[in-house]
Amino acid sequence: MKSTHSSKMPLWMALLLTLIMVITVREAAVIVCQWAGIEKAANIVGLLTMFFILIVWRFIKGVPSWLTQASNTLLVDSGFAFLPVSAGAGLLLFGLGDELWGFMLTILISTLIPIWGFAVLANRWLNRDADMKANTTINEQK
Repeated sequence: MKSTHSSKMPLWMALLLTLIMVITVREAAVIVCQWAGIEKAANIVGLLTMFFILIVWRFIKGVPSWLTQASNTLLVDSGFAFLPVSAGAGLLLFGLGDELWGFMLTILISTLIPIWGFAVLANRWLNRDADMKANTTINEQK
């Protein structure tokens, strides 16, 4: 497994390339799912396809720093934008009455805690790779 490599790519270009990757994979998934007759599964197919592409890319070549930087910039404040539970909560908020607190607790448990757990695991994974790279550099200098 190779570690990430650095790049001098400007942020705007990294953002553009990242968006092009995401849109291309998603639209390809839409076309494949329409061809297969399962149009409603296009989003999950695209999500899983992008996941597997990035996993393979990481193990073969290493994820470039421009992709990490662009992803962090795009996703830093948009965690709730992709959660259907939060979208539904915005529509139903005024009609909940006494059930509001139970509903908010459900949202907390089902979204925020898993996102936090994933962030902790990702941080450990990335720090382990950085430590391994630092140790390799120190051993090469000896």
